[in-house]
Amino acid sequence: MEGAPFLIEIIEYMDYKRHIGRHVIRHLLGAPFVYLMIVPLVILDVCAEVYHRICFPLYGIACLRRSSYIQIDRQRLSYLGAWDKINCMYCGYANGLLHYVSVIAAKTEQYWCGIKHKSNQGFIPPAHHEHFLEYGDEKQYRDFIDK
Repeated sequence: MEGAPFLIEIIEYMDYKRHIGRHVIRHLLGAPFVYLMIVPLVILDVCAEVYHRICFPLYGIACLRRSSYIQIDRQRLSYLGAWDKINCMYCGYANGLLHYVSVIAAKTEQYWCGIKHKSNQGFIPPAHHEHFLEYGDEKQYRDFIDK
C-alpha cells in the first residue's frame, strides 16, 4: 500500500499508551468523534454490501469475501484490558470495512473506467491504477476499445 509508509513516519504505533496520563483530556474530548463514526460506517457497510451483492453478479465481477478484509480478533488477546479490547474491535471493523469498500470501489472503477487520473504533484494514485490506460492518451484508448 503506497500511502502506508507516510502514516508510519508520522504516528508511532500505540503512541497513546506512552502518554496516557498526560493526554486524558484530549482522549476524552476526541472519543465522541471517534465513536460517533460508527453510525456512518454501518450505513456505508449496508449500502456497499447491497451494491456489491447486486451489481457485481450483474457485471460479471466475482464477489469478494468480507472475511478476507474485515477481521475482528484482537479482543481475544488476554493481555489487553477491557477498554483496549473494545477499541481493537472497533478498529478491526472500521479499518477492515474501509479496506473492503475500497476494494469494491476499485473493482467497480476497473470495470467502468480504467483510465488513470491526471498526474498532479502530491496525488498518490491507488495501486489498482497501475495497469489503467494513460490519462489523455486518446490513441491508447481507441486501440483498447477497437480490440
